Amino acid sequence: MKLVMVHGAGASSLSFYYQLRHFRNSKAIDLPGHPTGKPCNSIDRYVDWVRGFNTARRYKDVVLCGHSMGGAIALQYALRYPDELKGVILIGTGAKLKVDSKFIRECEEATGDNSEWLESRKEMYKDVEDDINQVLIRRTMEIGPQVELNDLRACDKFDVMDKVHQVRLPTHVMCGADDPATPVKFTEYLAQNIPGAQHEIIDGGGHFVQLEKYQRVNDQIERFMSSLR
Repeated sequence: MKLVMVHGAGASSLSFYYQLRHFRNSKAIDLPGHPTGKPCNSIDRYVDWVRGFNTARRYKDVVLCGHSMGGAIALQYALRYPDELKGVILIGTGAKLKVDSKFIRECEEATGDNSEWLESRKEMYKDVEDDINQVLIRRTMEIGPQVELNDLRACDKFDVMDKVHQVRLPTHVMCGADDPATPVKFTEYLAQNIPGAQHEIIDGGGHFVQLEKYQRVNDQIERFMSSLR
């Protein structure tokens, strides 16, 4: 099996730093524009790009793991191309990703002075260990507010609340108990409406739970992957 991980809005493959170190046969994707290339302007287009990425590398038995916007991409992939996946892991995401206008406004206002935007993003990473924290902030600056704005607008239009019951793949849903961006009720909806979905709320975890509580998250992924063998 191949674990393929997809990051969230304005983020990068570094979101899965500890998962890449733990799972030997894994790949974390940098979506286009993050920071190289031009970003896609919708979740559907990101799905097509990820599908092309997997196909070009001839990945088989893919377990697609998505965080936040990456979870939306994984969900849409599961709905459109279920035969190409072995299972889905959804971290800090939802069937609908209505974005807080505060985040959009910060990106829109960061055209000249991006200091307020950057401080807000640093706050998101405040519980991540020092060895990766500064690297994450540097990468966030490289990607920049305009790419994040593009992603947030794509997230804001995403809504498969009336379709998630059609997901027929083994699914594991995870969320930090203190996630301010995609609260627990988002993952509860996924767990209740995707047939047979496993569900785990991780105490003390925020939006980047896979970085903050990586040992717990890695344990969950490992158990789920084992159940698919």
